[in-house]
Amino acid sequence: MQLRHSRLLVLAAVAGVFALVAALPAFAGTSSTKATSIKVSINSAKEFAFTLSPKSAPHGVITFTVTNGGNLPHDFELCSKPSSSPSATSCTGKKTALISPGASAKLTVTVAKAGSYQYLCTVSGHAAAGMRGLLKVT
Repeated sequence: MQLRHSRLLVLAAVAGVFALVAALPAFAGTSSTKATSIKVSINSAKEFAFTLSPKSAPHGVITFTVTNGGNLPHDFELCSKPSSSPSATSCTGKKTALISPGASAKLTVTVAKAGSYQYLCTVSGHAAAGMRGLLKVT
């Protein structure tokens, strides 16, 4: 009886090892997808402009780190639908809270498909003054 119980434990352990080995490719695929980081800066010399680095990203998870080096509060919104022009001064999308001068904020979004996506500042008059542009998503 003891020998039979030991054999069952060994078989269960071997089956468990095979299951883990079979699952490794699936885990490897999910761990290699990481967020793309984009730095967004505002400076006092160009108060009503965003500078993005880099200016494009692959589709998927994108994290924007927005640093307000200007003199006025700003926010940053990425529009949820692709656009061919950065002319809109409002859109539906995900945005940061208002960022005070000298402060930073992070915004993480998931962009499912390639295209050009407008970004802008939603503070009244700021997008019209030039705080807008297009992010190329591949």
